[in-house]
Amino acid sequence: MQADNYFNKRGLRTAEYVSPGHPDKVCDQISDAILDAFLAKDPDSRVAVETMGGHGKVYITGEVTSNVKLNIEPIVQKVYTEIGYSDTLEVYVNIVHQSPKIAQGVDTGGAGDQGIMVGYACSENEAMIPQEIYLARELIRSIPDGFGPDAKSQITLDEHGDVDTVVISAQHKPGADFGPLRSLAETLNPKHVFINPTGDFSVGGFTADTGLTGRKLAVDNYGPQIPIGGGCYSGKDATKVDRSAAYMARRIAIDLLRKHKCHEVLVKLAYSIGVAEPVMAIAILDDQKEINLLETGGYDLTPRGIINFLGLKKPVYQLTAANGHFGNGFSWNK
Repeated sequence: MQADNYFNKRGLRTAEYVSPGHPDKVCDQISDAILDAFLAKDPDSRVAVETMGGHGKVYITGEVTSNVKLNIEPIVQKVYTEIGYSDTLEVYVNIVHQSPKIAQGVDTGGAGDQGIMVGYACSENEAMIPQEIYLARELIRSIPDGFGPDAKSQITLDEHGDVDTVVISAQHKPGADFGPLRSLAETLNPKHVFINPTGDFSVGGFTADTGLTGRKLAVDNYGPQIPIGGGCYSGKDATKVDRSAAYMARRIAIDLLRKHKCHEVLVKLAYSIGVAEPVMAIAILDDQKEINLLETGGYDLTPRGIINFLGLKKPVYQLTAANGHFGNGFSWNK
């Protein structure tokens, strides 16, 4: 089966991407910056932190078990300022210890929760992610100076894999010329271009909207064409299989894509809370061949095995929230 025919069987494909200054992504980065700060001083910290922000206020809540104590407020403001915002936030923190009922299952090496995790890899580009989200991400990374920090992009591919429509909405100074944004969109030779379709986007970030950790699931995964498990990543340490098993599923998908020289691989892992081994582990190659990973072996899919294999106790997570979890230089993408 030819690669161009294989991917084209889906017809029109659309995906969006958002900048690090988008309110939801700001919250993801704050949650992961807090996680990184705990891991930097205590790699065995267990962290589950959620962030909601908007209109001058940020609320941090969650559960942490660690040998260190942190002042959370400076972390929040530092992330916000480094993204490019100048206003001062009011920070409210409500963090408690992890439930002992959950901890007793994790202490023995079990998964921190039940759930289904999905990994994916394809041969459409060097990042091994769907072309529509790859291009949408590249647009965001190429937003010209003077625009942002809040921005969104959207790409629609036609049935031949060519770019049909580009949408870019980027925060700007009052009266700004949108020409540089249009020029960026036109590098993809689209049939249709929409630049700041509402006309004015001079107010962005928390001043304009509310953000929440984990609200950009399709952006954090592989776009809307590929199924996702449903759990978010940011703010969670690697004992939470929502994150670690999704990263492992991605690594397995890449391994199998290369080994079998296929066009795409979809991996699904499922866990029970408090149980180390997954209850399901399958890989689907080119939507045709299914492999039972529990029978073929080759991978330690317990939370401890995944953490050790991928080195997930390192404080690298704010970078994933800002720049994307997949198709970058992290251990699960190699």
